Amino acid sequence: MSETPKPSVSYNDSLKMVHNPDGSVTRLTLFPITSASPNPDQYTTHTSPFLSKDITINTQKNIWVRVFLPRQALENNATTSKLPLIVYFHGGGFITCSANTSVFHDLCAGMATDLSAVVVSLEYRLAPEYRLPAAYDDAEEALHWIKSTDEPWVMKYADTSCCFLMGSSAGGNMAYFAGVRVAGAVEEFKPLRIKGLIMHHPFFGGMKRSGSEVRSENDTILSLSATDLMWELALPEGADRDHEYSNPMVEKGAEQCEKIGRLGWKVLVTGCEGDLLLDRQKEWVEMAKKKGVAVDSSFVEGGFHVIELVDASKAKAMFRLINKFMLS
Repeated sequence: MSETPKPSVSYNDSLKMVHNPDGSVTRLTLFPITSASPNPDQYTTHTSPFLSKDITINTQKNIWVRVFLPRQALENNATTSKLPLIVYFHGGGFITCSANTSVFHDLCAGMATDLSAVVVSLEYRLAPEYRLPAAYDDAEEALHWIKSTDEPWVMKYADTSCCFLMGSSAGGNMAYFAGVRVAGAVEEFKPLRIKGLIMHHPFFGGMKRSGSEVRSENDTILSLSATDLMWELALPEGADRDHEYSNPMVEKGAEQCEKIGRLGWKVLVTGCEGDLLLDRQKEWVEMAKKKGVAVDSSFVEGGFHVIELVDASKAKAMFRLINKFMLS
């Protein structure tokens, strides 16, 4: 079996930035991006199995979503029932990447196609210009938009009563904390109904080094120094890595997890043995189970952080796992 090639641009590369006097940064690493494709007739040589379009939610904050729709939904029109809804949050350590970053665009397109789902991917504000909880605020605003929008691709094709919050890396962290917010105010989000959370290699941290952090300190995809800097730039001013946003296993964070358990939501956590964040993810799973949350977890051998973004076969395997989870 051939080894998965490393991505051409890694999370470590994203740390190439200039720190400006006003506290902002100039990001020197540009990840490949992909444009939306909303026109079903724009393909002349092939038929794409999905469509996508960008919709602005908040002009002032530059919050927008990219909506992915399986082409079959248009072709079937009103002859079939509505599709499950996946609200997706991209990764990047809270400091880089976008909903139009190609690896996240491709993942969402694959989910829309393979899972027959409407996928709404959020463009949220980045740190350090906008430190946490800004990203969580944007996630909450997006969920309020989804519950009341008259956007046809959402209103006509998505079953908002069958919604899953999902994210990769920092986005997995966001899926959890967005879920905690909804869990504390369920009535405010109706008719949107969350059925579960899907956390893909979620980004958590802490002051005391874990075993996997020590083992993979100099990982070429995501190093320990990279995660430390990401938290330094993303957390509220003066906070350390034992802040609940980074370490939800601390007392206050653990109490919040109980809200999800009481609602009966299920959670799927995926990861791999080659990820520096592995032990943090496993620790979260054990904490959530103790708090009464129904958690399914899958930690595969080898690999590296968010390997499914660059390995199509592993992405397909993850889609099968997600499909089984959603059907349960």
